[in-house]
Amino acid sequence: MEKAAEQVVESACHLADLAAPNGWSTTAVEDVLDAIETLTETLGGAGAELAQARAAVATATVEARRRLGIAVDDQAPGPDNGGLVPGPRGPGRKPPRRRGLGPGIPGHP
Repeated sequence: MEKAAEQVVESACHLADLAAPNGWSTTAVEDVLDAIETLTETLGGAGAELAQARAAVATATVEARRRLGIAVDDQAPGPDNGGLVPGPRGPGRKPPRRRGLGPGIPGHP
């Protein structure tokens, strides 16, 4: 598990090095928010004491999507979705769609 976590950090650092203020596509932003949500949910296995921090991150990613007009789960995009926070992943809830980081990221489609 440590090796996989290390790879995530290295990928995040690589993305941060490449990120430019005007270089973000909607797809790239969605991918990063999906990754943040997935990693945050994964931390659920690290202990219940992280629940408050995990909730704060979930709220932040939903707010980022709302501000950017990106749909949250099956909700309509934009401010009319009321800042809904998706619940924890469980039976019947699909994981985020996996896709590349967007055009221009070396090694990713």
